[in-house]
Amino acid sequence: MAEGNREKLMDLLVERSFHYDPSCPFKLRSGKMSDVYIDAKAVTLTAEGMSLVGETIWEKIATLNAQAIGGLTLGADPIAYATAMYAALTGKGWLDVFIVRKEVKAHGTGKGIEGPVVSGKRVIVVDDVVTTGGATLMAIEQVQAVGMEILKVVPLVDRQEGGREAIEALGLRYDPVFTKQELLNRYIGR
Repeated sequence: MAEGNREKLMDLLVERSFHYDPSCPFKLRSGKMSDVYIDAKAVTLTAEGMSLVGETIWEKIATLNAQAIGGLTLGADPIAYATAMYAALTGKGWLDVFIVRKEVKAHGTGKGIEGPVVSGKRVIVVDDVVTTGGATLMAIEQVQAVGMEILKVVPLVDRQEGGREAIEALGLRYDPVFTKQELLNRYIGR
């Protein structure tokens, strides 16, 4: 990927997703309070954002020979779709997409993961924002429970609040696109 597209994606995240207010902390999913809130879906659900996200994530996984990409719904969904579509439309590769449910279905076949799930399938787990890693760890647990092999975990943004350590403690490769500090530096420097 051209470094320019990574920079465009960072600018887009800072412009549309990044909220900074030291005087009025935001409550995060983890329950923690923070002066920074990152609403990545404000970018990942736009046409421009999807194009940049798909290319950016693909470049981080292109050499891994992955067969599928996905993560916990809802944050991971547009990232997985964008990456699979980018790879297919540019002729770079084929990736199936899977969606990890927050709760196993209580009806039908009782699936916890939607999509072509096959034991032994080599996969990438993605997420939009990782703080403590709780949501990503839920996805990892379900993916491993069905026997899929996780090649790498790739969040769009790592908030640098313990998620990396929790995921790496499982012996998994962790490779965020951006860190909270990078986005904060860009926000302050503009």
